[in-house]
Amino acid sequence: MYSHPFSYHRAATLEEASKLVLQLGEEARLLAGGQSVIPLMKMRLAHPTALVDINGIPGLSGIEHDNGELRFGALVRHAEMEASEIAASIPILHDCAAGIADVQVRNQGTIGGSLAEADPSGDWGAVLLTLETSVRCAGSKSERTVPLEEFIKDAYTTVLKPGELVREVIVKVPPKGSGGAYIAFKRCAPVYATVSAAVQLVLDAKNICKDARIVLGCVGLTALRAREAEEALRGKPLDAKNVQGAADAVYEAAQPQSDMRGSAEYKRVLVAAFVKRAIGIAARRARGEKAEAGHEYAGR
Repeated sequence: MYSHPFSYHRAATLEEASKLVLQLGEEARLLAGGQSVIPLMKMRLAHPTALVDINGIPGLSGIEHDNGELRFGALVRHAEMEASEIAASIPILHDCAAGIADVQVRNQGTIGGSLAEADPSGDWGAVLLTLETSVRCAGSKSERTVPLEEFIKDAYTTVLKPGELVREVIVKVPPKGSGGAYIAFKRCAPVYATVSAAVQLVLDAKNICKDARIVLGCVGLTALRAREAEEALRGKPLDAKNVQGAADAVYEAAQPQSDMRGSAEYKRVLVAAFVKRAIGIAARRARGEKAEAGHEYAGR
């Protein structure tokens, strides 16, 4: 199926892109990796009157480690994140990037586009919420930096104003003794996950959990921070009882909908089980051990 007619514009600067979007009206869309908007256009579920291509804008594809922060330009591709040694210094980032869809999507899709889309089934929102993450937004005449927990407002809804773009994603390097893990469960690589679990821990030398962040994906209108599950671990030893307490809290916190991927009850049970697994992997990594995590597929 072919899309509805549209005009194509290629911006040379962020300022030009912002002005073009404002001039072209509400039905204009930005084009970064195109992994969300192009399929929707081909299925005629989206029909923008204009596309503003930002891929020619310089300075949006960098991956840098600067003064205790990792900085990712909006146009950094998932595959570049997967291959980056800088990104791999925070293992949960590599877990996420390495399993997004298939290699074709990873070569085109961008971290900035993913966050701006705010798809509740996306991977980056859940993962980055376990870290101290902020989003640098740019308009035609101003810039601002927004904490990620304030950036995503609802399903497919962010705080971006008309003409405003994601310029950069900034992640604070976790403290010593930290470890994280991300696990997403899918029927197969190209489809969205049924559920996902992102966990980031800080442990002391006696296996006491100094801090925890647990975020659930695909079980709500946005990625859900399971704060009661975090409290079940914080300040306590990571023993079986406390980990099970966190999993029980996750089961209660999840807000899934029944759909083609499974019933609501199935998703609650599944996400609680994956959180338990992610806690174990995150703890091993926090102790300096090697442990594999990532996307898992039905039938394997």
